[in-house]
Amino acid sequence: MFELRLLCPEGSVEAVSDALEALDALSVSVEDADAQTEAEQALFGEPGMPPPREGWQRSRVLALFATEEAARQAQQLLAVQDFFAGCAVLGLAAVPEQDWVRLTQAQFAPVEITPDFWIVPSWHDLPPQARRSLRLDPGLAFGTGTHPTTRMCLRWMARTAQQAAAAGAPQAVNAFGRVLDYGCGSGILALGAALFGATEIDAVDIDPAAVQATLENARANGVQAPGVQLRAGLPELAQGLYQTVFANILASPLKVLAPLLCAHVAPGGWLVLAGILERQAQELQEAYAPWIRLEVADTEDGWILMTGSR
Repeated sequence: MFELRLLCPEGSVEAVSDALEALDALSVSVEDADAQTEAEQALFGEPGMPPPREGWQRSRVLALFATEEAARQAQQLLAVQDFFAGCAVLGLAAVPEQDWVRLTQAQFAPVEITPDFWIVPSWHDLPPQARRSLRLDPGLAFGTGTHPTTRMCLRWMARTAQQAAAAGAPQAVNAFGRVLDYGCGSGILALGAALFGATEIDAVDIDPAAVQATLENARANGVQAPGVQLRAGLPELAQGLYQTVFANILASPLKVLAPLLCAHVAPGGWLVLAGILERQAQELQEAYAPWIRLEVADTEDGWILMTGSR
């Protein structure tokens, strides 16, 4: 394979990227040409902030081609286009053959949730201290345990189950009752609930790919065992009251969903929200105040977990 490297001003990035894809580039990526210098720019915003721009002031565009001939033809065709004005060719070089699957897998190691609860990719051995574990590989849907929001939800789950067991509560075998995972992504929270004893779980998402990922991950983890009912589907699958409702999304949709999510929480039940930045705590508390009083239950890397009981 061969990599064509280009330097483009911000206004040319989209046109050049589209042209490279039309010229059969295997992949196209964009980097800040001034990264690691004083001129480095933060490009991507957060919820509630202006949308991100299409590129940096000086963007490095990298295109991968199957052959040197294809890369050189792309370079020649781009050079005569009007939208290429102001761009420059940084170079064309062969890319050494690598085991890309192994290289990708090396980026994902087992994730510790608590000392005895781990999220482990299928190609890794279980850590010896893992008394509980979920097998989860990176995929099209969000949720592999690597993001702070997911880890905090799972930590809350593990601690709540441990506290119920330590108190000798009758519900210790299933501390969460009927569970709703709203915006399930990979289904990791639904799987975690099943791991800690929940037997009736609904996992819903607006993305059909997430629904499929949840069902596949449930099968891979043996969740559909006798006595455990895990259903996955689009949001209309969620019906009635749940003892525990999880929603790991983002602050803006969580505010919009406040009436709907609270309506699903049974009296005495728990609402567990994630995807919230520390500075967004008050606006979430205000959005949910008519139904449930939210408190910050955990923090990690600028993100918070908020919980409340009805």
